[in-house]
Parts: sequence; structure tokens; C-alpha cells
Amino acid sequence: MNKKLWQPDPERIAASNLSAFIDLVKDRWGADCTDYASLHQWSVDEVEKFWLALWDFTDVIGDGPGEVALQDADRMPGASFFPRARLNFAENLLRNRDESAALIFRGETGVERTLSGGELYDLVSRLTQAMQGVGVGPGDRVAGYLPNLPESIAAMLATASLGAVWSSCSPDFGTQGVLDRFGQIEPKLLFTADQYFYNGQAIDCGERVEEICAHLPTLQKVVVIAYDHASPGSGIGGKTETLDEFIEPFAAGEISFQRFEFNHPLYILFSSGTTGVPKCIVHGAGGTLIQHLKDHILQCDVKPEDRVFYFTTLGWMMWNWLVSGLAARATILLYDGSPFYPDGNSLFDFAQDSKMTHFGTSAKFIDAVKNAKLQPKYTHGLSELRTLMSTGSPLVPESFDFIYDNIKSDLCVSSISGGTDIVGCFVGGNPIGPVWRGEIQAICLGMDVAVYNDEGEAVVGEMGELVCRKPFPSMPVGFWNDNTGERYRSAYFNRFPNIWCHGDWVALTENGGMIIQGRSDATLNPGGVRIGTAEIYSQVEQLDDVEEAITVGQDWQGDTRIVLFVRLRDEAILDETLIEKIKQCIRANLSPRHVPAKIIPVEDIPRTKSGKITELAVRDVIHGRAVRNTEALANPEALEQFKDLQQLRS
Repeated sequence: MNKKLWQPDPERIAASNLSAFIDLVKDRWGADCTDYASLHQWSVDEVEKFWLALWDFTDVIGDGPGEVALQDADRMPGASFFPRARLNFAENLLRNRDESAALIFRGETGVERTLSGGELYDLVSRLTQAMQGVGVGPGDRVAGYLPNLPESIAAMLATASLGAVWSSCSPDFGTQGVLDRFGQIEPKLLFTADQYFYNGQAIDCGERVEEICAHLPTLQKVVVIAYDHASPGSGIGGKTETLDEFIEPFAAGEISFQRFEFNHPLYILFSSGTTGVPKCIVHGAGGTLIQHLKDHILQCDVKPEDRVFYFTTLGWMMWNWLVSGLAARATILLYDGSPFYPDGNSLFDFAQDSKMTHFGTSAKFIDAVKNAKLQPKYTHGLSELRTLMSTGSPLVPESFDFIYDNIKSDLCVSSISGGTDIVGCFVGGNPIGPVWRGEIQAICLGMDVAVYNDEGEAVVGEMGELVCRKPFPSMPVGFWNDNTGERYRSAYFNRFPNIWCHGDWVALTENGGMIIQGRSDATLNPGGVRIGTAEIYSQVEQLDDVEEAITVGQDWQGDTRIVLFVRLRDEAILDETLIEKIKQCIRANLSPRHVPAKIIPVEDIPRTKSGKITELAVRDVIHGRAVRNTEALANPEALEQFKDLQQLRS
């Protein structure tokens, strides 16, 4: 058995939200629950009762669901949660209107802003009126090409208050990366910033935004948010107004929240783009809200006035997840910029100064702190910190040790995992249970997660596919412009009919936890940011010297790094000049996260008999694994050149 690193004391267990929820389901529903394991079993055996109990416990604001929480429970997809309920997502997040802090923001340059609950409500009120003034209504799309600013959250909430649909990218995405996303959904309104900062550099957004807007003909207006009022960036031409100009005609007042059906579209998030342009995943307001309330209140023990932080950008679903902490009455902490500028203490400085209770980050960041030989346990005051959350890539056992030895010993380390596909978590924290070295603590409540082998049999203690056998509220409403639902079904339900297959390669442990070893498909996942191979190919193969390319993720030092193999045109040589040219092309048109760590020349690229390149086979070869089904390849001999490469050992 693995080593137990932490156990909550009886007082902490008794004071937890989970203990209060167990008491509720025992008293009201007669559930035989005494601990997390029995509660989880009840939550998947009695799916309808669980979600009704959660609605009541988390105090969802809306027209009540009655006693019907689920219709067509045997259909997946096709099940319908809370068919009688009506709610407004923004109304639930704007429930606190007092003078306590709702949002606390810090940028890497030292710029800071705080919005109280009342100030946030008033800003959303004015934005809502201004958006109505340009014709934004239910179902319209509003896009954000933004840093992680308080105004970004206000813009999203104003969008949701009107029943419009919000979608966002971070400003480090290049023009084509943005157009591949926003070009599909035809936004009516775009919010952007004049500039952003990263690693000590000021990056002006003007030229790129003008280029993007020129290719989005449906835009009625562009609203420019000032990152730093004391030091503004350059202006942006076209149909633009500053945020102050946009809301100036409107006074703050009561927001008239229209309530919509439970599955009314709220967000469009984007898949990685492995097989083409990214898929547009539509998430409903009700499913997102109740899933996030569960994740925050039960799985992470977030309480009113807690201070919850996740290091994220608007290009990652963890931003959407973080914002929902407002519905749990928490203060949300926002950081924008490099987490290592000017050094690795920046986020711990923020944790100390803000009295952070929940610190959310990535396994890659923890590894970087370890490599920098930092010891926040001895250099920072972290007395309020109760929970450290990690996601994006597996948190390796040595990183668990580092956290307890060098950050804080009395800490619930909740490695969590889910994804853009469900805008939430399949596995995550258990505040009333122990932390075992190298393991995610628990399967999340209401999620009937199992591990299937290739034969579709549930297994424990061996690797397999992460599946979910029963429906859950935050399953996507669908994919944008997928009228028949075929793309949606093929993405998750083709492998095991009527069962969600997530694409993670995992194992359940004897402790009831989970170990994740990475993606089981070809999606790249460096630092937790899902990246599609097709996006990289679309840029690299435009270069005169590159005939074609194949890219895979290599497991490296507890994370994943991108390796790009290129087949060059005649007479071309992969020297340092060409390597830098390839990297610059990817960085400029996609984002810095897309840039490969290694670029290696090859003579041939393996492909199927139908002509498709086969990334999974190459990934298996570079990791020393046997390649299954080589008879499906037109040129299996091409795999030999990927074996035992010296370049991949450093």
C-alpha cells in the first residue's frame, strides 16, 4: 500500500461541508452514508436523489425543479437533468452585493484591483445595459480575447445575465488560433484588452486585434479594457470603444435576470483541434453551475468568505471553473502574467498577502518550484491555506513529497482531473479523507467513474480507459453546428456504447483513488493545456522547407513536452536557423504553449492505409511501447526511425 501523507483531524472533518451534506442526505433521504465511500456509492446508485439533494444544499437560485431531477436516465447522451427548472447563471454568481471583496486581482507588474460584491454587481448591471444597447440577446455569442482581469469576469457575467453565450481565448493566442475558434461561432461582440504582460514584457494587442476583427464580419462592436489605467497601451482602430465609453451612458441598477431552461447554452469551450479546427463544445448554464457548486463546496470544502485561487488564463477551462466560486460565496483571486516573474515566489507572495485558503496550480508549476529549490513553508506566511489543488498533468509522487516538505505539512493536496469536455472534474478532492502519495484522492460525487480494459471490463489496479457509466449534468449540450449530434456521439460514445469514454489512461487504486498516466488519444497536454496536433501542422507545413510533420507528446520529468518530427523538402537542412523559424511561426500564429521542445528530422512518416498519419503509433515507439495493429499501417517500417532517439534523452 502507498504511503499516507495527510489525514484531516476530527475537528476539520466535523466542520466540513461534506459532513453537513452527509447529515442532510441521511435525515431527508434516509441514505445509509457514514463516510465518503458510502456517500459516493449512494450518489451513483440514487442519481436523481443526489442531484436534488445537492440543489437544496448549495442553495441554487432558480425556479425549483420539483421532484424531477432526471429524465431518460438510461440514455447517454440524451438524458435530461432538471427538465422543469429555470435559472440564470449570473444571478447565482452575483448573490453577494455587500462591501466584502468579490474579486482581488494582481498582475505580474504589481498592478492591483479589488472589486467588492456591490461593485461587481454594479459593473455587470452597466455592462448588461450596454450590451442590450448593441443588440445582444439570448443565444448571441460574445467573445473575450482577454487577460485574467476582473473586467473579464464582469463581461462574462453580463453575457450570461442576458442568456447570451460566452467564449474566450487568452491574448497569447495568435491570429489564426483565434480565428479557428471565434470564426466558427460568429460573435456579435468582442471584449479585448489594450495590452498584457508576460515575463516582464508588455505586449500590445492593437495590431493583432485589428487583424482578427477584419475576419469576423458579424462583430457589431469591440470593447477595449485597459489593463493598467496608469500606463495604457496603444489604441485599437475600427468599431471600438473603451470600456468606460461603452458603459458611460448607463447607471447601475437592479439587473432583471431572465431565467432560462436548465440546459440553456452558457459557454462555448474549444477542443484541442487534433483532427482539424477545434470543436466548439457547448455547455449549459444549469449543468455548469451545479457541477461547479459540487466541486467547490463538497470536493474542495469552499466556504463563504474563503479566498480561492487558480493560476489560469481565459484559454483554459479552469478559468470557467474558478469563476463559479462566486456562487459558493467565496472571494476569487486572479493573477495574470508569468508565475515566475520576477521569480518563483510571486504566487506565494500573493497567497500570503491575500490570505489565500485554496491554492490552485499545475503539476508543472510545482515541479518548477522544486527545481528552483524554493521553500515557501519557511519564507511565507500561509497559515490560512487549507487546500492545494493541482491539475493539467499528473502530479508525480515526488511532487507530493515536495509540497508537504516545503510548502505546508497540514494541507489537503487535491490533485484533480476532468476537462474541457465536462467543464469540471471526474476525480478530485475529498476533504474528509486521507492523501496518499501519488494518488488523486477520490472519484467525484455523482460521477459513476470506472476503468475499462480493452474488452470493456471494469478493472482495479491496472491501467485502462477512464469511463463514466451514468449521465451527469455537465455533459455538453452538444457541439456547435453539429445538428445531428454525430460529432458529439463519436467523440465520447463510440468506444463503449451508452458510456462516456474520456480518453485518459488511468488506474483505480486500492485506496479508492486514481493514478493518471496521460491521454490515451493523440491530444498534446503540456502543462495541462490541451493542444491539437492539427493546429501545429497547419502552420509548420506552410513553410517552404517542410514537406510534412508529425507531433507527439513525450512524457518528460513529470509532465509532457511537445516533440515535432519534420520531413523536409529536397535540399533543406534542419539547422538552427530553420528550427528557430519553425518555432517563431508556431509562436506567432498559435501561442507560446504550442512551441515544441524538440524538433527532429525524419525521412518518412507512418500512415494508415487510408493515408492518415498515425500519431499514437509514434508516441508508443518513442516511449518504448509495443505498437498495436501495425497491419493497419501502409508503411510500418517508418516506425523504426523513431526508436531509441538520442535527442529525446535530454
